[in-house]
Amino acid sequence: MSKLYNDHVLWEETAGAALSLHSGINNAVLHKTGFIKSLQVKKKIFGEDSLSGFRSKETFSQEDLISGRSMIKQVIIGVVCGAAVLTVGILIGHFGIAKSGTSAPSWLKDVAKDVDESLIEKFMSEVDNIQIQENLRSLTKVPHMATTAGDEETVQIMLKRWQDPETGLDKAWREEYWVYLSFPDKNNPNTVTVGDPTNTVLHTIREKEKPYTPDQSDPEVVQPYAAYSPAGHVKGKLVYANQGKPSDYSELNKTVDLRGTIAITKYGGAGRSAKAINAAPYGVVGVLVYTDPLDMNDGLMSDANETYPHSWYMPPSGVERGSYNIDFGDLLTPHLAAKEETYRINATDITGIPPIPTQPIGFEDAYRLICELGGEPAPDAWQGGFNCTYNFGGPGFKPTSSFTNSDVKLDIYNYEEVKPSSNVMGFIRGSVEPDRYVIYGNHRDSWVHGAIDPSSGTSVMLEITRVLGKMVKQGTWRPRRSIIFGSWGAEEFGLIGSAEYTEQYFAALSERSVAYINVDIAVFGKKLHTAPVKAPGHEKSVYDNWLQYTNKTSPTHGLIPRMGYLTGAGSDYAPFSHYLGITSMDMSYTYDKTKTNARIYPAYHTAYDTFDYASKYIDPGFVGHQAVARTAGNVLIRLADSLILPLNCADYAESLEEYLSTALNLYEIQSSLGDSNHLYLVSEPLKHAVTSFRAAVSNLEKVIQSPDLVRWINDQLMLLDRAFLDPLAFPDKYGFRHVIWASSSAGKQTFPGLADAYANAESSGQASDWDKVHYHLSVLSQAILGAASTLTDDMPIKEWLKNFH
Repeated sequence: MSKLYNDHVLWEETAGAALSLHSGINNAVLHKTGFIKSLQVKKKIFGEDSLSGFRSKETFSQEDLISGRSMIKQVIIGVVCGAAVLTVGILIGHFGIAKSGTSAPSWLKDVAKDVDESLIEKFMSEVDNIQIQENLRSLTKVPHMATTAGDEETVQIMLKRWQDPETGLDKAWREEYWVYLSFPDKNNPNTVTVGDPTNTVLHTIREKEKPYTPDQSDPEVVQPYAAYSPAGHVKGKLVYANQGKPSDYSELNKTVDLRGTIAITKYGGAGRSAKAINAAPYGVVGVLVYTDPLDMNDGLMSDANETYPHSWYMPPSGVERGSYNIDFGDLLTPHLAAKEETYRINATDITGIPPIPTQPIGFEDAYRLICELGGEPAPDAWQGGFNCTYNFGGPGFKPTSSFTNSDVKLDIYNYEEVKPSSNVMGFIRGSVEPDRYVIYGNHRDSWVHGAIDPSSGTSVMLEITRVLGKMVKQGTWRPRRSIIFGSWGAEEFGLIGSAEYTEQYFAALSERSVAYINVDIAVFGKKLHTAPVKAPGHEKSVYDNWLQYTNKTSPTHGLIPRMGYLTGAGSDYAPFSHYLGITSMDMSYTYDKTKTNARIYPAYHTAYDTFDYASKYIDPGFVGHQAVARTAGNVLIRLADSLILPLNCADYAESLEEYLSTALNLYEIQSSLGDSNHLYLVSEPLKHAVTSFRAAVSNLEKVIQSPDLVRWINDQLMLLDRAFLDPLAFPDKYGFRHVIWASSSAGKQTFPGLADAYANAESSGQASDWDKVHYHLSVLSQAILGAASTLTDDMPIKEWLKNFH
């Protein structure tokens, strides 16, 4: 899994399925999916992006603040007045079907068929945990970083399985793109050293992780590095900059002159590349990044008995690799599919990558560096898991340290290259609506062996396609709508395979895609909830356990499982959701986060993410993988076979109402009006809209019984998310066009553009920044009203009802 705008926030701060309706898919659908303890279905996803953040008010008057907030309130209430009536005209569209009593060919009877529950039961009974285990074993035999020989081996595995004459799909092929990637130089490994004034090397950072199993010693295990960090040779006094957020560097700069220093930062809080981007304006010349044991290991540090290979915790030498770029897709061909002949921009024009040399290191080396730092103690919030006080740095080390007066030197030899990378595509043709696509995907490439990220998800996908492919080949089933499977290449470098696919097939996918399902990391760990898994002899379903451990009260549905929002770019759902506006979801089986502080499974992006690690510490017996396969396949079949798509505009409206409530409370818009009568006038239309919405839902339930309207209804459900796209709303965030679910650096669960604009305006007090707030309010208002307009033209339906009755 790649993390671009938010580093690891995907798994610690949000969950959520981007089926873009508050619960993504109908809760009735989820209730039937059964089998696992704590399944997170993720919805349009993210929290804490971090090239900017909240700062205190500084230079504007109370009068300016009140007038700014008053303007926000007047516009934002109008925004959601439109949003609340999204389904007034939901019965638009027509699909002609012969009436009863008329002569029709036998195939036409399939048109009105709904999902077959017995077929879903058959599918779930066929899903085999042992088969998934063997899939994972095959996929993780060798490291398979994008475009390497190991990656090509996994391409061939996918093609062989999907072209199998007995269990394969209707068609399988590869799509090749020429993409811009970053690699370390095998002949010149990156080095980090501590050297005294005479250039004597006092300490050298470990270049590779300590191996505990033979596969971790594979010569193809790539050295830890920061992909897209520039090559270079820099040295300077060391300083500690916490998580590398703008506020961290600002705080540090009050005490320490940062010019010419090397900053060491810990993962989290800010995106990987942001740690270096935020540092450069202060004169920092290089950045080190490490994983603090408090954030990942519950403070445990010893590989003698506390960490892997004795438990699931990261060993001291473990290093978290990653792509240090903000934008997703091929960096040289924005908005264009990266074919060999495609026009490419100059590499010097790329933005969102580190401007200074950057290198990740293990916490055993970070411990040695941080605990030797001098200067003032860092704030309590900056302290971590080492048994020492984290100091700012003088800059540099303590006078009493063996490193005193020494510099830290980075010698980075990364290089960039345009190389061919392949997606592997599979296809099952639909029987009734072959021009409507349900898409299921996961990336195939990994930083090393990638047993959990991404091969757990790929193993699940292979089992789903084996069972469905067998049913197709035997003639017992063919979906109503076509299903496309994607095994995406080069995701770890910034969602490249999926992004290039969406760019190449932009028009067809925009017009025909029903939904996208993403299963990347299928299972996160076995520190799970104690409720029983649904299996022979057990009772609780996925839905019941999900409801027990993470829930919310919905005005529409009552007590339901809690979902988050897909508001960032953590995995391959992003190009489908944010760029194309396709209803999307991301699904995983997670651990009980009340029992550990680990922000993600501890072997994430390290050489220890192997089959041995997965089978011992993540999912022994692979029943968690089996549960995800059953659940994801269940949802896939329902999306492909349901007569009426299991998408609910009522949930979408509820999400918009929640966003409005958050915005009103957060920005004190209501209190700034000062006119209770005015407040009454602007709130009454919203109440009326909600009443109208409920009436529209009731009307839908009456009319939905007629197959004549199926195509109309489904098109409105399918295309609703596209109405929230605005290509100009986020000019500084490539690929983000969805005004409801885009990434936000403000970390507030409300309208993202508004949240960021308000934070900046409140911090600066500049009139130009308040103009941007007004702009985003206008964008929201017009987008939501525009979405409503796609649903409110109910004249064709009224005419049809009159003629029909």
